[in-house]
Amino acid sequence: MARYIGPVCRLCRREGMKLLLKGERCHSEKCAIERRNFAPGQHGKDRRMKVVGYGLQLREKQKVRRHYGLLERQFRNLFEKASQSTGVTGDVLLSMLERRLDNVVYRMGFGTSHPQCRQLVRHGHLQVNGRRVNIPSFLVKPNDVVEVRSKSRSNPTILAARDATAHAPTPNWLEVDREALRGRVLAMPKREELVQLQLNERLIVELYSK
Repeated sequence: MARYIGPVCRLCRREGMKLLLKGERCHSEKCAIERRNFAPGQHGKDRRMKVVGYGLQLREKQKVRRHYGLLERQFRNLFEKASQSTGVTGDVLLSMLERRLDNVVYRMGFGTSHPQCRQLVRHGHLQVNGRRVNIPSFLVKPNDVVEVRSKSRSNPTILAARDATAHAPTPNWLEVDREALRGRVLAMPKREELVQLQLNERLIVELYSK
């Protein structure tokens, strides 16, 4: 499957905010937003255009899509599933994004970034309810137990990520045992607990509803 392999700090600068794509670097003075908080490109500093209408909707969608590391087709398919579900489409969409296995691993602190967590899942280091799952888009549900497999509990990358994210708060809809490298989904995530970004999901719904 295709994936973005370019400089991720460029994406943060394009959106004008931290998308938390490089783990601990995003919380240091080396963050691109801290050093060069303007759009990338030759004329990045000169861009003074006011974003309205379609442009505002597009930027909101790109912000969310890039934060979670999804391609356009993946994001569109997820939106279609959310629109066919009961409930407010925007809230359902964000809930599905949060319940992706790679994101749950990230929220539990077993990886420092979404790309790293996606790789951990792809390489088979995680299991759900005792069964190995290597699909990052797998949606967890309440009472699911997500844990690092016994063969991977000495993995230096996972242990380093656990120590590096010790200060990060755990969402209320998750219960995490950091020593055992295990977590449990307590409930469906609520809107106010969903994401680390400031966003307006209604603009995404408006964009795809045209």
